[in-house]
Amino acid sequence: MLERFYPDHEADSAYGIDYRGFYERGFRGLIFDIDNTLVPHGAPADKAAREFFAGLREMGFGTLLLSNNKEPRVKSFADDVGAQYIFKAGKPGGKGYRKAMERLGTVPETTLFIGDQLFTDVWGAKKAGILTFLVKPIHPKEEIQIVLKRRLERIVLYFYHRQKKAGQ
Repeated sequence: MLERFYPDHEADSAYGIDYRGFYERGFRGLIFDIDNTLVPHGAPADKAAREFFAGLREMGFGTLLLSNNKEPRVKSFADDVGAQYIFKAGKPGGKGYRKAMERLGTVPETTLFIGDQLFTDVWGAKKAGILTFLVKPIHPKEEIQIVLKRRLERIVLYFYHRQKKAGQ
């Protein structure tokens, strides 16, 4: 039952994933969460984020930011990094993910999702058939509803890591 929340991959940071390897395997679209995935919650795009997205575009990827946040937050970040965006995405519902792939011109088999939350980011992407990366949150300070979800995530991740270790 908990497997529906399990990420396909984990990484310490969205910036440390082998994107070139995924490109060589045929992936062409990258969908990212913003807050605590790319920058601390509410922070603007920084130089590292701008350079990161420029490198992804140069590699040949289409990029899109998928956020439950309001348009002013998402649009300003997307404009700064040169990515497409969808605001008030309704994660973990699948509609936003499908719309993102449509905009990117990709299908689940050629799309990768990167986010920091199991119950919105990962679960929604998995429901849409997209390969997922769960990254560690950038900053520990979060809104209370996210803090409560993080406690539940720890339980799910405990069983995920236990199952993963048993499978090795």
